[in-house]
Amino acid sequence: MEALLNQVLQAESTEQLGANNYERSQERSDYRNGTRTRSLTTRIGKIELQVPRHRNVPFKTSLFENYQRNEQALITTMMEMVVQGISTRNVKKVTEELCGESFSKSTVSEICKELDVPIKHFKERLLPEHYPFIIVDAIYLKVREDHRVKSKALFVAIGINNTGHKEVLGFEVYDSEKVNTWKDFFESLKSRGLRGVDIVISDAHAGLVEAIKECFSGSSWQRCQAHFTRNIIDKCPKKYSTGLASELRDMFNAATIEEARRLKESIYDEYQDVANEAVTINCEIIANHLAYTFV
Repeated sequence: MEALLNQVLQAESTEQLGANNYERSQERSDYRNGTRTRSLTTRIGKIELQVPRHRNVPFKTSLFENYQRNEQALITTMMEMVVQGISTRNVKKVTEELCGESFSKSTVSEICKELDVPIKHFKERLLPEHYPFIIVDAIYLKVREDHRVKSKALFVAIGINNTGHKEVLGFEVYDSEKVNTWKDFFESLKSRGLRGVDIVISDAHAGLVEAIKECFSGSSWQRCQAHFTRNIIDKCPKKYSTGLASELRDMFNAATIEEARRLKESIYDEYQDVANEAVTINCEIIANHLAYTFV
């Protein structure tokens, strides 16, 4: 690869000069003036290229521009790996395996700082569209802060517009889930234009539900079916969990409230002997959940 690319550079030089080395030609426009060494990191490793120099008019080549695009693709891939949760140490190992060239952990971190600007722009964009439904949740992540690894909550809000399209409205990191942190998150969304919310969907975290009541007065709250199903299945013997989960999905997807209530009673009758704790504890909650589901 190194020899081939050096030949390409020499051919481009000859074309621009109008003559080969030591060739006398009426078409000659300039003379060679040695070479300079330039390193290039490619997918097969680092290579050393001898870039021609001309005496009067600078040598021009598109070779490095083409490889710069490949380099940018590599940098974008490194960013994506970090976003997907791969540690900077493992990114270093991957790039060394692919390119034969290692990037230090600090280099990977510096490269990923380029994400800060587009992320900030995304988080601060206005929300002029109407989102009658929003889904909110939090996941806990391990983050390095002040030379220590801590657990922090990532708040996420997804909006569903009038055509059914889903869009991430915003996200933010907080120390924990509390009424005041959720209120701060919701107020930031409203300050960017979020309005006209009919139903907010979430798990039953007490601080979250209280913040929804305060920040979205007049909106209905619906318990997230995924979280709710998981809570019920956790109380069910393992050998019955698959069947119960399937029947709960049928209930939630029923076409009418009457059909859903009929399926609820059927689930209770079928599982009260083998999974009594699961169906008894949650029976009343299921009824309340269905009331919101079919608002």
